[in-house]
Amino acid sequence: MQIGDSFKISYTALSAKKSRTFLTMLGIIIGIASVIIIMSVGAGAQSLITNQIKSMGSNLISIFPGKSDEAGPPSSVMGIINTSLKRNDLKALANINNVPHAAAVIGYNRGIAAVTWRSNEIDGTYVGVDADYPIIEDAAVIDGRFFTQEENESLSRYAILGSQVNEDLFYGENPIGQNIKIKKTAFTVIGYFPKRGTKGFQNQDNLIFIPSYTAQKLLLGIDYYSMLRVKVDLEENIEQTINDIRVTLREQHDIDNSENEDFSVRSQKDALNVMLAVTDALKFFLAAIAAISLVVGGVGIMNIMLVAVSERTREIGLRKAVGAKRNVIMNQFLIESIIITLFGGVAGIVVGATFSILIALIARYLGYSWDLVVSINSIILATSISVIVGLVFGIYPAQRAAKLNPIEALHYE
Repeated sequence: MQIGDSFKISYTALSAKKSRTFLTMLGIIIGIASVIIIMSVGAGAQSLITNQIKSMGSNLISIFPGKSDEAGPPSSVMGIINTSLKRNDLKALANINNVPHAAAVIGYNRGIAAVTWRSNEIDGTYVGVDADYPIIEDAAVIDGRFFTQEENESLSRYAILGSQVNEDLFYGENPIGQNIKIKKTAFTVIGYFPKRGTKGFQNQDNLIFIPSYTAQKLLLGIDYYSMLRVKVDLEENIEQTINDIRVTLREQHDIDNSENEDFSVRSQKDALNVMLAVTDALKFFLAAIAAISLVVGGVGIMNIMLVAVSERTREIGLRKAVGAKRNVIMNQFLIESIIITLFGGVAGIVVGATFSILIALIARYLGYSWDLVVSINSIILATSISVIVGLVFGIYPAQRAAKLNPIEALHYE
């Protein structure tokens, strides 16, 4: 029998049981679609992380309180409070004799509080920063000005608003010179930013910027920074600057051995590599879980094919009686298994790609920098997996059909 005839017979047999064939395919469709969606969403999430980190600039170095492994996140990122970065550390890093390639150095603290102007009140996030914030972030106020370092040191109560905060509080009125209250402490608005969007996983338009020293002393009641950030003059000087920062902070903290460092220094490249390593592991872990449904679908195919062998026992016996060889019978049922999984795989690819496109469109609509990634390799892999599942789980029913005794098969009721 020609292979084409086998395909025709298989198609006819499967078409005769449309509902059963579809339900058999459903496990494969769900499995393949799940793998493609997870791989696509994982790649999209990685692109989001990459784009967010890159948006902060490639020549920035972040310093976090607390020790960490070279390949892992700092302990402060994991929610562990560390108080090792103080004001004297920032001043030491800003000293050109200690870190000659540092173009700017600032510290960060943040908090959440009720913010009011007249009868208007919002829940706002305030960020304590130093005067070089516009240099670090490549940001400029659209009206007014930023505070000076002298004003920061003198506990000035000045505020610069993000565009959304400005809109929510003042409804189009000019905020310059107006007094707002943060935690019932009065601040004078001296400037506001244009719309900046999301940067570094934070919507910059929803923030209020105040002097870091004022934030520490008047609002937070602390004397340490949650993070320091250094802008390097040239990208090729990043490694040298990282070394200068570590040497300077070890001297500041009286640390002789690098193993005892109570801080973590990360370039943007380091941060990107750590985040990609984490998301890669998560993506493939979830894809492996999704692939389990393929095994479940394969077991379903095997069960249905065994039922088909039982239902078509007399047909098998008749074909053997007129001269059909074992390999012909075996190929017949293998082809049916492969057809089920192949069509299920194609349907799964279409479903997975469709949902991946929808997720990407929704993410972009929400303002995220999300890349749509449905690679040819993942489609080829999904198709190959579906065929392999059909072969693996179709072998046993095919062998069982091929081994039937023709006389016993003809007498089967």
